[in-house]
Amino acid sequence: MRALISVSDKRGIVEFAKGLRDLGIEIISTGGTYKLLKSEGVKALEISEVTKFPEMFDGRVKTLNPYIHGGILHKRDNIEHIKCAQEQGIKPIDIICVNLYPFKRTIEKTDDFDEIIENIDIGGPAMVRSGAKNFASVLTITDSGDYDEVIERLKSNRNTLSFRREMMIKAYEHTAAYDSMIANYMNERFKEGFGDNRFIVGKKVFDTRYGENPHQKGALYEFEDFFSKNFKALKGEASFNNLTDINGAVKIAASFMREPAVSIIKHANPCGFAIGENLLESYELALKCDPVSAFGGVVAINGTLDKELAQKINEIFIEVIIAANVTNEALEVFKDKKRIKIFTQQREYLKVANDRYDFKHIEGGFVFQQSDRVLEEEVKNAKLVSKKEATPKELKDLEIAYKIAALTKSNCVVYVKDGAMAAIGMGMTSRVDAAKCALLKARQSNLSVEGSAMASEAFFPFRDSIDEAAKAGVKAVIEPGGSIRDDEVIEAANDHGMSLYFSNFRHFLH
Repeated sequence: MRALISVSDKRGIVEFAKGLRDLGIEIISTGGTYKLLKSEGVKALEISEVTKFPEMFDGRVKTLNPYIHGGILHKRDNIEHIKCAQEQGIKPIDIICVNLYPFKRTIEKTDDFDEIIENIDIGGPAMVRSGAKNFASVLTITDSGDYDEVIERLKSNRNTLSFRREMMIKAYEHTAAYDSMIANYMNERFKEGFGDNRFIVGKKVFDTRYGENPHQKGALYEFEDFFSKNFKALKGEASFNNLTDINGAVKIAASFMREPAVSIIKHANPCGFAIGENLLESYELALKCDPVSAFGGVVAINGTLDKELAQKINEIFIEVIIAANVTNEALEVFKDKKRIKIFTQQREYLKVANDRYDFKHIEGGFVFQQSDRVLEEEVKNAKLVSKKEATPKELKDLEIAYKIAALTKSNCVVYVKDGAMAAIGMGMTSRVDAAKCALLKARQSNLSVEGSAMASEAFFPFRDSIDEAAKAGVKAVIEPGGSIRDDEVIEAANDHGMSLYFSNFRHFLH
């Protein structure tokens, strides 16, 4: 047997090559890989000894040769193929071990387009695709994590067709992801990210038990390595619905940076949020907003879940906790609770991936856009359009209400008082209905919005929402502005002695 090894990521390659040599497999290698193997005492043929040509054009051409691709692609069970190979002096290549030029690493470290172009691999993908195409006879390896299994299978004569088929699938995934990354980069560089084609590629992290419902399959995929690095299960298994709720809860809590924020989510919508003096107080205040909806919900903790907070959470049934960190003592509190699920990012504070782009599936395709961001300066630089100015405490409540509204399904109206969400109306077809629904929920929870701050993620088209807010005792309002009736809305705020700010940023979420 002969193996061709040409890798950019050289982790584990010397040990793998030695394992192949111990099995009597002849090795062909290229460029830097050949030099490394030679320096480590691994016997190998340099590629030019096989191709009868030197590497040319600064290494741009070295493996694109019939002695290489003929050796990979000819069918071992086809008499005409075998005869042609023998006539041309082409010897079989039975194992391909290739990973590709580090294009991603290059675009992360430089904007030099000439250097970027030189890190687009040509021969590597061609060999991988050739080996994968002929998986009936050829084993193709693109992942260093598979080296040990490959050696063990070769030792025990278990280089089966089914195994080669699995490796074939991984090989095509490898080249597809690589080419997609290049195409997306070129579109971002020259077409502002919106070319004729957009490729969305993710790597599976784990399967969920099922999708939104038991009859649907589901899995978590990541674009880079965000979940691999920032999501650890301490207790229980995350479901599909858990993950979408966790996403919403973390986005809200993490938007407050290092503050002790606690967010409670139920069915993708916030039903509690607060920033208190500490995380325990934050949780207690957040729970007051809607304790009924919080039952069986998801709690995001922007800090460490300790024993005292765990004991408080344990007083009701919370299905999921996601915390920046979790103490062993806190875990012990939940040891007898079979249904609760606990996850951590193993950080000081919660973090989001901050993906540059966002997309949503619609029947027949998807809509694609730049990701929305709630910038800190949106509230800080919001324009005072009323006669009355908000107090510092009211400004903080406006910031909280504004961020929650921006990260919640439209139409949305949020009321915040003393650092805690007192009421929220979301996903309504009418903005005034959202405002009224929020106040109804507040009354049901015996919460007063007297003296609260109110935020809307889009402009109020009429003054009626301001009039209703004034009746409830709201003292400060923030919204994007931009209605043709802004003057009427401003007049309403002044009529009621309220402070009103326009941010000039709309944050629809559908």
